[in-house]
Amino acid sequence: MACSTNEQQTENEPITEPMKTTKSIELTLEEANRLAELPLGCIQNPLPYKSGIVIEKLEDLAMPIEHHPAFYGCFDWHSAVHGHWSLVYLLKTFPNLERRNEAMEMMDKNLTKANIEKEVAYFTMNTQSASFERTYGWAWLLKLQEELYTWDNPKAKEWYKNLEPLADYIAKAYIDYLPKLVYPIRVGEHSNTAFGLSFAYDYAQTVGNTELEKMIKDSAIRFYENDAACPIDWEPSGYDFLSPCLQELDIMRKVLNNEEFDTWSKAFLPELFEQKLALEPGKILDRSDGKLVHLDGLNFSRAWCLYSLKDNTNAYNIATEHLDYSLSKITDGDYAGQHWLASFALYAFKAKNE
Repeated sequence: MACSTNEQQTENEPITEPMKTTKSIELTLEEANRLAELPLGCIQNPLPYKSGIVIEKLEDLAMPIEHHPAFYGCFDWHSAVHGHWSLVYLLKTFPNLERRNEAMEMMDKNLTKANIEKEVAYFTMNTQSASFERTYGWAWLLKLQEELYTWDNPKAKEWYKNLEPLADYIAKAYIDYLPKLVYPIRVGEHSNTAFGLSFAYDYAQTVGNTELEKMIKDSAIRFYENDAACPIDWEPSGYDFLSPCLQELDIMRKVLNNEEFDTWSKAFLPELFEQKLALEPGKILDRSDGKLVHLDGLNFSRAWCLYSLKDNTNAYNIATEHLDYSLSKITDGDYAGQHWLASFALYAFKAKNE
């Protein structure tokens, strides 16, 4: 593989200490073409699909493509959303992407005005659907919209306009929801509050939604400003694809000024800023198990949080080890990981290169 720096570990080898490295992994055109195959293989693949609907009336029983004509692929709604994000990011970054025309055609078919209107309608179709994908899928939808906003391309501008009603709905849903959330959710899966805040904050800043930006900043400070000594050695749990400690570090990096973050972060995760943190990649023994393969995602999400800490050698080394460990393993032919992991790998590269 073009981007691998270590030998691939076989699934039954004993777990050893991670190799320390200052090597760099780059996202080449070859690697971009490889990773593009994953969202291209799923954004228009309707089955298998895990529906999030709570059935309230008979009419709710329908194939997912009826409820979600834009985001019906990739096993579930949020994966379909960030599959589209992956293609937008790759098309922006690599104008010579091998399957560029095909990717553009697929997104053009999915991201129509009529399809998005139906997606918006889903959130109000019954009394249970308002909390659909709160806040993980919400965050990825806003990340997709942010990526389109920053792409100077006529089609991107059209898709952005089409998506605007759904993005506006989700932004308002955040503003309505966050004051009601008394305690943050500190898990390593979808409902992690810090992750949901972090991506939404990026969107709010980029598009100039000052009301959403303020709500997220105030909420993050309310939730996390008194946290200290995060027990990162308790991580990971068996199904984690997000690091509770590092996701919290990531949102606080964004909402605090440099001086405030310097003080807060050294109390929150002192070993990282003393250049002493040891954190080995999450290990997976069965990549056909959709829950166990979450740990590949953890390796990528840890990497994007750590790469964002510029000039911290300890963070950079750990991020590179984690990215390298799982990068070559996500095109093994099993849909359990292939339908979503490319997005996480690509976001790690994005964080590294910003």
